Amino acid sequence: MKHSTTPQTRRGRGPARRIGRSLALVLPVVLVLSGTLAVTRVDWSGSPSDSPVLTAADTSAAKGSSRTAERAPQDVLRDQLLTELQEEDPGVALTHLQQAVNGRPSLARHCTSIARALGRAAVRVYGPTRAQSFARPVCDTSFASGVAAAHG
Repeated sequence: MKHSTTPQTRRGRGPARRIGRSLALVLPVVLVLSGTLAVTRVDWSGSPSDSPVLTAADTSAAKGSSRTAERAPQDVLRDQLLTELQEEDPGVALTHLQQAVNGRPSLARHCTSIARALGRAAVRVYGPTRAQSFARPVCDTSFASGVAAAHG
């Protein structure tokens, strides 16, 4: 077979190019979303997942323990994490949120609202730029959306 040195005309640019462009736009989005979903299953604390550091049933750190018994577990957890955010940093609070949700799956439906509340509180304490630096994909990146909502 003899190879030619003259450039060949480009055939099939239309449909193939459109498909290529579509894949170039869609594929990164799919990869990011699948990666985010995979990362939410990771225990960020490094401690065993069967012994979460903070659970909604742990009321020892909450003030007014007589009032705590009447409150919903997600409200107790949110208040504990907000206190922890102010005393330590948002990264610690997010780790404990993930551990609490892993330990008590019934809290999963409240994870988004708690993470957003943490994001808003982080903006008040640390400012928008520093608060965003603590963001990680806990509860489908709700912390980051809380930061954005408080900043915007």
